Amino acid sequence: MNANDIPSAPTNFIRNLIDAERAAGSSSEIITRFPPEPNGYLHIGHAKSICLNFGLAAAYGGRCHLRMDDTNPEKESVEYAEAIKEAVRWLGFDWGEHLYYASDYYERLYLWAEELIRRGRAYVDSLSAEEMRAYRGTLTEPGRESPDRDRPAAESLDLLRRMRAGEFPDGAYTLRARIDMAAPNMNLRDPVIYRIQRHHHYRTGDAWCIYPMYDYAHPLSDAIEGITHSICTLEFEDHRPLYDWFLEQLADLLPARPRQIEFARLNLSYTLMSKRRLLELVREGHVSGWDDPRMPTLVGLRRRGFPPAAIRAFCERIGVGKSDSWIDMSVLEDCVREELNVAAPRALAVFNPLKVVLTDYPVEGVEEFEAANHPQRPEAGSRRVPFCRELYIERDDFMEDPPKKFFRLAPGREVRLRFGYIIRCEEVIKDPATGEIVELRCTHDPATLGANPADGRKVKGTIHWVSARHAQPAEVRLYDRLFTQPNPGAGREGRDWRADLNPESCRVREALVEPGLMQAAAGSQVQLERIGYFFVDPVDSRPGRPVFNRVVTLRDSWAKVDGGGD
Repeated sequence: MNANDIPSAPTNFIRNLIDAERAAGSSSEIITRFPPEPNGYLHIGHAKSICLNFGLAAAYGGRCHLRMDDTNPEKESVEYAEAIKEAVRWLGFDWGEHLYYASDYYERLYLWAEELIRRGRAYVDSLSAEEMRAYRGTLTEPGRESPDRDRPAAESLDLLRRMRAGEFPDGAYTLRARIDMAAPNMNLRDPVIYRIQRHHHYRTGDAWCIYPMYDYAHPLSDAIEGITHSICTLEFEDHRPLYDWFLEQLADLLPARPRQIEFARLNLSYTLMSKRRLLELVREGHVSGWDDPRMPTLVGLRRRGFPPAAIRAFCERIGVGKSDSWIDMSVLEDCVREELNVAAPRALAVFNPLKVVLTDYPVEGVEEFEAANHPQRPEAGSRRVPFCRELYIERDDFMEDPPKKFFRLAPGREVRLRFGYIIRCEEVIKDPATGEIVELRCTHDPATLGANPADGRKVKGTIHWVSARHAQPAEVRLYDRLFTQPNPGAGREGRDWRADLNPESCRVREALVEPGLMQAAAGSQVQLERIGYFFVDPVDSRPGRPVFNRVVTLRDSWAKVDGGGD
């Protein structure tokens, strides 16, 4: 493949590196991998890595593997592994036959560990975890060598085999790489390669009681699979010398030599990108589960109604850099709006109803208006919307004493009903006890129906409505940002991120919707005109009883009160 064959895509420093390799004569197939640990559900930060790894492979005609780096059985499960696969598929990517597990390589990894001992590059250590920390040193002081560092290779081999056979309790011994206890990079100070850990593994069962550490298993798994470019986030930059060290020590036994490249992780405002913190949100009951629509998990965003195409567009828009930065939530929300503006059909609903009575309309009269399902897509068709003498409009669409630029309904003023007539407010009815407005009495002009009314009269305001006789009540969930602060927990020493939870992140309301919406299918999208984009909840909806999740408002108006708008 030459440069002209590569699909166009925004350039980034990783693509520039690959282009430079190819210009220098490299012709190897580009093989990347997405290597999650199956210890939780993927979040929007992982989506950036998924899009990058699969996108790079596709751009250069290569392939991307999906590999579960399952080296910590205490925290991993089938549930998480299956959820990861489903999330990657939902985003629109396919690994084909290239699904792998680090646990597939346990035997080879173990044999290579024995080889490191033979080559004088590893030893079995009896220091406890606390002692190991004390020996490790600090950023300014070198570490101290373990008393077991010069243990004979034959003795270390014997102990390692007995560790594998289950002769010792957890924590009795570890296998450590022999590198440099005075290295400025703390990761090179004789890191642990294997530990004894008696936990049932979701794939290998109880076959093993020693497990490789991530920093050991990861580069060797990459090499086994022939990965050419190991793309990871910046927190692994200090681990790269260790990644390369393992590859160098076993170079003659490995089928490939991957190259690790780091990029900036996604930091998204008003949320958390830590699996540990997300797990705490779930376990402490701040959210209803991993798929709570307020969560930044991909299952949560999916249930909220975020289209996968919008997430892919977001990942492309924010780009790939080498410096950590914060991305505002509004960027993601804008991508969602752009996608749904094209895809979502329209419908009418009222959230805060105010009754309107057309005094000059027949008491028993009923008609239906033709309503386009999408204003820019004629192919989306139309529907019939029922109309009668009594209607509901949004309370915010009426003001008794309006300011100069208020173009909605007011005493003596006219507005157009969406798809319907121009009406005029003639009288305001109030509750005599409270003074609250309870009803508007209006008249309508029969000559003003349709896009080209007979008298050619126009008004500045158009408002939405529902027929009081035909509208149906429906549950709506007004989701908002999970936290009130862009960086939860920051700004004050000792501040708990829980203090920044948004108490208004989910408000459950009842709306009045046009009758056709009661048949909306679970998982379908709709724009409720002038209110926002909504998604029929796939978990709690029932036939004839949809539950509508707010995806985003119509514009960037965080914490906007329900409904209304010009």
